[in-house]
Amino acid sequence: MYHMARSGMMRGAAARRFDEYFRCYPIIMAPGAERPDLNYGSKIILPPSTLQKISQLHVQWPLMMELVNGEKERQTHAGVLEFVAEEGRAYIPQWMMQTLQLDVGDMIQIKTTSLELAKMVKLQPQSTNFLDISDPKAVLEKAFRNFATLTRGDVFNFEYNDEVYEVAVLEVKPETENMGVCMIETDVSVEFAPPVGYVEPQRGSGTSTPRSTKGGLPVGGVMHPQGTMAQSINYDAIAPNATAAAAGARAVSSHFLSEGHKLNAKKGSKAPTPKPSTPVAGTSTNATPIPPRRTNGPMPLRLPPNKLFFGYEVKPFNTDADKEAEKENAARPHFAGQGQTLRGVVKRKDEGDGKGKAPEKKTTGEGRRLDGRKA
Repeated sequence: MYHMARSGMMRGAAARRFDEYFRCYPIIMAPGAERPDLNYGSKIILPPSTLQKISQLHVQWPLMMELVNGEKERQTHAGVLEFVAEEGRAYIPQWMMQTLQLDVGDMIQIKTTSLELAKMVKLQPQSTNFLDISDPKAVLEKAFRNFATLTRGDVFNFEYNDEVYEVAVLEVKPETENMGVCMIETDVSVEFAPPVGYVEPQRGSGTSTPRSTKGGLPVGGVMHPQGTMAQSINYDAIAPNATAAAAGARAVSSHFLSEGHKLNAKKGSKAPTPKPSTPVAGTSTNATPIPPRRTNGPMPLRLPPNKLFFGYEVKPFNTDADKEAEKENAARPHFAGQGQTLRGVVKRKDEGDGKGKAPEKKTTGEGRRLDGRKA
């Protein structure tokens, strides 16, 4: 009686699991608008009757499916995207058909299953081109949005910058009998194995010899990699408006370029003989003068080949319109209006002209004597 009850429970458990066969086709052939991005995920499209049968069963949601190719003994897992396929057909991604070693129109067994939430997955890129991705973590986070499951042994692919990358799943945790994990609403730790074809760069022996350069110095002068370029070339000292550069230019321009002569030269002194101003026969007057050597002032800017420095101050060019505007502004009166005093009284024009002058007395033609008599 115990065996009968146990067998009945098993039949009941089996009846609660969806298990049917379909003919598989690439998801790019699914009805409706073309959606090539569905090829880079782990979700399939099933007929509407599948949803009706599954709704009558007690299954775990979100819905997880186990895909089995009995002839090649290959299996993987997937989620369900839509129930819009034709009856008897299942549309699956192209990489999943390659993993299951299926051709177009082959029979595939699809049944419901339950998977644990993923904790860790170990991936191996199938090409060294994967190393060109600057931020693989962010790229994979975006790619995993289209994945509902991952199974050990899968070789899935995703698209990034118009290039398709293939990645193999080497290990998943927690490890279960199905060898698959659920990727929906979970925090996954991702580990990477070296890409296929990757060769570890050879390390040196640890001893280095100084690189010989032609002439003793590299082309462009000695370079200082520390700090910014402005610091390495000491731009503060060679800038046109720098204090040190201006002082050096003034010092160079004030140097005496000719020899000095004393007016009161004494006899026996070793004074230099002045050179005659008139040409002397037998001597050439076309001698090239030696340019004076500048020992101070702005230093030349030394940069390595194929490098430019845009650190100088930009002085905008004044157009004709700007010059006309400056002339009009200069011609306008800058101070206009009446002056104001601290007492608050408006200052008159005549007051300003007569201030500080004594009032003039009107004089007549009659004179006066000191004794008071009329003149």
